[in-house]
This record gives sequence, C-alpha cells and structure tokens, in this order.
Amino acid sequence: MLTAFILIKASREGLTTLGPHLADIEGVAEVYTVTGEWDFIAIARVREHEELAQVVTRRLTHLEGIEKTQTMVAFQQFSAHDLEAMFGLGLEDKQT
Repeated sequence: MLTAFILIKASREGLTTLGPHLADIEGVAEVYTVTGEWDFIAIARVREHEELAQVVTRRLTHLEGIEKTQTMVAFQQFSAHDLEAMFGLGLEDKQT
C-alpha cells in the first residue's frame, strides 16, 4: 500500500466547495482543512505509483478551485506506540 499526502492550495471559491469533492475522488482516503500556507491535505492510499499519478494528474486536475498541489509520498509509518518506544530509548536507565 502506498500512502501520499497531497497539499492543496485552493482558490477563494474553492475554499467553501472543494472539501467534499476531494473526498469523493477514488484513491483519496481522507481530506482535512488545515491552517497555514495550504488549505487542504488529502491522504491518498493506493497500490502503485501509477495509480497515485492518476489521482494527482487526472482526477484532481478536473476539480474547479485548485490553484496548486504538492505531493509527498510516505516511506515509513509509525504508530503512536512505535514513536513512544523510539523517543523513550535510554530513558529507563536515567530514571531512578
């Protein structure tokens, strides 16, 4: 399974209408509105890179209101438990 985070900058009109349309795209698992430079983050979960290319270059481009995108492909996933274990390394020796 390939996971990608697609950062989306929306036009003024797209801010109020784009969210549900992004969520309806095949291959997009979740969509969030966010603060900062980007307006939406879409999380795509697909099987192959070619399928991700279809999501970004064909399906997203048909939507009105998208000004710019940036796609980041995830290499590795960590659960909250994994992160606690990783950042806690060596701490058990210092606790008394």
